[in-house]
Amino acid sequence: MKIHVKMIGPLIYDVGFSEKDLEIPERTTAEMLMELISVSKQRPKIVTRNGKAVAPHEELAEGDRIAVSPIYSGG
Repeated sequence: MKIHVKMIGPLIYDVGFSEKDLEIPERTTAEMLMELISVSKQRPKIVTRNGKAVAPHEELAEGDRIAVSPIYSGG
């Protein structure tokens, strides 16, 4: 199935792209996607699907728009 992935901030340099359409297997979860695109499990991040937070165990669907952002703090 096809999804669109957008990386934000320094994650772009970690994975080597800022935005990309990806073909992934059916039943791929958000956590599995992070492994496929080589985002470290230890890296604090927020993953959203179609503008809403997604849990690591949730399965992705055809046409989903995924954004991955590092967690920022400060003021």
